[in-house]
Amino acid sequence: MPGRRPSRTDVLLAAGTFALVAAAVATHGGSAAEAALGYCFAVGFGALPLLTSRWPVPALLAMALGVVTYYTLDLTPIGLAAPTAAVLYAAAEQGRARAAALVAGALLAASVVARLAEGDDASIVLGVELGSQAALMVAVIALGDAVRSRRSLRAEMARQAAAAAEEQRTEAARQVEAERLRIAREVHDTLGHAVSVVTLQSAVAQEALADDAPEDAMAALAAIHAAGSSAMAELRATLGTLRSSGPRYPMPGLDRLAELLEGVNRGGLPVELHVTGQLDAVPAVVGTTAYRVVQEALTNVLRHAQATRVDVSVRVSAARLSLDVVDDGRGAVLPGPDDHGYGLRGMSERIALLGGTVDVGQADAGGFRVHADLPLPGTAR
Repeated sequence: MPGRRPSRTDVLLAAGTFALVAAAVATHGGSAAEAALGYCFAVGFGALPLLTSRWPVPALLAMALGVVTYYTLDLTPIGLAAPTAAVLYAAAEQGRARAAALVAGALLAASVVARLAEGDDASIVLGVELGSQAALMVAVIALGDAVRSRRSLRAEMARQAAAAAEEQRTEAARQVEAERLRIAREVHDTLGHAVSVVTLQSAVAQEALADDAPEDAMAALAAIHAAGSSAMAELRATLGTLRSSGPRYPMPGLDRLAELLEGVNRGGLPVELHVTGQLDAVPAVVGTTAYRVVQEALTNVLRHAQATRVDVSVRVSAARLSLDVVDDGRGAVLPGPDDHGYGLRGMSERIALLGGTVDVGQADAGGFRVHADLPLPGTAR
């Protein structure tokens, strides 16, 4: 690009230009003064390719002026190719092909006019020499422009490769972040529900022991054991996705919904399940999301609602899955200082990923209601 420092190619062009002009001066007879002046011009013409890398247009003009001055002084004939080819190539290689073509054309025209005025044979000047000199100038300008285009293409390909690599890194980071959030949601839902059940059942067991009711205490301890076992199984399923080998455990779906509700029932909170439609027709990813929504809703009921009853309704149609979790507790409650709403936010994120909607708030009868609507794959949303 214009303004760069001279390259090794520029140095070679400068040395070649000097050698050609100096050789022409040395092989032609003449006085010592003419030879000395010719060598000075050889040095000047040789220096121009080095200047072209920074100032291509001024170097072209200096080259043209130097050629005209050289022949005006009637020094040793050196042709047009020797002093001009390197500068024309370097200028074209710097993106100044049009300027190089204009200067070359002007020099050719001046040379033809001058030689015809001196009485040279027109057939030789206009035929052989003009064609050969023009072809050489066009060739070096085209070569310089081709080198510039190739360099620009390589630079563009390098930029595209860098952009593609950056995009891949960004996408990989996005996938890692998405996976991290997914695992965080899974762990939150699993542990949140299990801890809520354990807390409730441990309180039941404590009261039973205080009231000398060992059977109730044993039932509470059994519920704690079941909740812990279920939580461990779900954690293994979640963390198994981080391993490249080893057993994989299926994620819970609607087929385990009754088991989830039974664990809450054993804790003393009656839960009724109402199902409309075929649960086995629901895809696994939708079923897992629906399971997690119900699990989080029940966890919130156990933590906050002070409810005496919960109704869970699941409706499956050809296009959508809808579910409602309604309790008869104290209604909407703001999160406490240790509850930042991660469960509700995770619930919303899960459903949004599948293109569904969720609505939480006060139930008509005064309790709390969670309503989710999920499209089934392959249906219009």
